[in-house]
Amino acid sequence: MRSLRLPAVLTAVVLVATACTGESGAGGSGGYPRNETLYTTGTAWGPPTNWNPIMEGNYAVGTVGLVYEPLFLFDPEENDYTPWLAESDEWPDENTHVITLREGIEWTDGEPLVAEDVVTTLELGHFDIHYSNIWNFVESAEATGEREVTVTFSEPRPQEWMNWVANRAIVPEHLWAEKDQAQVNDDPNADPVGTGPYVYENHADDRMVWRRNDDWWGTEALGLEMSPTYIVDIVNASNEVTMNMLGNHEVDLSNNFLPGIDQVIERDETITSYYEEPPYMRSANTAWLIPNHEHEVLGDPEFRRALAYAIDMDQIISGPYTNLVEAADPTGLLQPWDDYIDHDLVAEEGFFYDADEAVRILEEAGYVDEDGDGYVETPDGEPLSLDLEVPSGWTDWMEAANIIAGNAEEVGIDITPAFPEQDLLIENFRRAEFDLMINNDRSLSNTPWTYYDFIFQLPIRDEQITANYARYENEEAWELTERLAATPTDDIEGAAELTSQIQEIFLADLPVIPLWYNGMWSQSSNRVWTNWPSEDPDTPDSYATMWNNLYQLGAIYTLAEIEPVE
Repeated sequence: MRSLRLPAVLTAVVLVATACTGESGAGGSGGYPRNETLYTTGTAWGPPTNWNPIMEGNYAVGTVGLVYEPLFLFDPEENDYTPWLAESDEWPDENTHVITLREGIEWTDGEPLVAEDVVTTLELGHFDIHYSNIWNFVESAEATGEREVTVTFSEPRPQEWMNWVANRAIVPEHLWAEKDQAQVNDDPNADPVGTGPYVYENHADDRMVWRRNDDWWGTEALGLEMSPTYIVDIVNASNEVTMNMLGNHEVDLSNNFLPGIDQVIERDETITSYYEEPPYMRSANTAWLIPNHEHEVLGDPEFRRALAYAIDMDQIISGPYTNLVEAADPTGLLQPWDDYIDHDLVAEEGFFYDADEAVRILEEAGYVDEDGDGYVETPDGEPLSLDLEVPSGWTDWMEAANIIAGNAEEVGIDITPAFPEQDLLIENFRRAEFDLMINNDRSLSNTPWTYYDFIFQLPIRDEQITANYARYENEEAWELTERLAATPTDDIEGAAELTSQIQEIFLADLPVIPLWYNGMWSQSSNRVWTNWPSEDPDTPDSYATMWNNLYQLGAIYTLAEIEPVE
């Protein structure tokens, strides 16, 4: 979801490719008819190297969504599940979920989709993979018919379970059941066999090419026909290259943060986004300021509250983002989760920019400038200096970090921005070897449980791999999060009661500080393809993005809804 920075040699490959663009579109290679080919960019961080849907975050763009598919989709705007590979489901009791698959679906090697495929996909979680925790509450999964799967739970956790159901791509039992741990985790799966609307065509260092599966089951069952015959996803070399390709209509869809894209949209009517005015794009995730709670001062909720009041979000939004993002609600919950926000509580306990209030909180908590150097010391009189880390090259976050440091200086807090390489930063936050950082690791999903699971997850481990990088320990908040996981998915009122209690803890302690809603970066060219999603009621309302996990939230519809320009 970031702008991509690649080695010089790969940048050169992309630059050469864009320089020789012809009728075939970006790169001019492959001989794909331009009016049948969708060129995209903005998601790939490097050359495609694997097509293994289990390798979350590492597989080639489109592996999940175009080739491998989930049982259900979820519509965040309507808060509703849509059967996909599944035809229907029922809950005989709170500990049993019965899923019936659609009849007539085939894998691209001709084998039928059967219940054992779902069982095998679940049982892969017995290996050490990213969804192994599903077996903390799944007791068994059985094929109780050729197309019927019965899942039994040791404890009901429908919010968490339906997150798996609406996100996890199903793999074929006849190809995956005999794989061992190493194969599941490391096999690049170079010949992907899926059920989806596209199949592997070819790839190169600078692109991934998919070809439409004209035998896709969804054309008949759902009435959806994918518009592009080919999808060519270009590895993004830099903001400048992408901006040029978009401006020259060599790419049709960019899912990258592009500084200055607001000016392009304003002056070129063929380049559009979801909204006609700022922020132009919808929101995808929340960017937080994450403090390391193992640091003596950052473990103090009063210091964190003072820091929250010190940050002027208007400077960040109007500065590096030129109004392409919006300030986050003090709870951090995204707009589609508005039903779960206790707005009265936020009005009473929420924070906002107020430098004087930040100074007051610091002084009352004992953080004062005793030596006259302009910066406060700790209540024990010790010097206080903090680093704020964001990945090198992430220019928007780097500028935001500089603004936060300047805001902090105005209230007497000494913060120094630091820009390590991303891989080093990942190691730092996993091992709690940082003071402050900006992070946005949880995106929009089917449930706010995923948001709170990230913030409050316990127990704390030596390395925090997937959640709670702040290392915040609050048993009550985690217990409430666990109760949220166990709330029926259609019980909005019951879930909102729990999230209100969670927000009371959150706003009192501010374990992380919500900053802004990171944009669902999406800019479209209307030169070759049109009818892109927008706020106009006469256009589709799906997501125009190739980001992993957004297909399952409805982005797959965009490929059927766009139309070639006559």
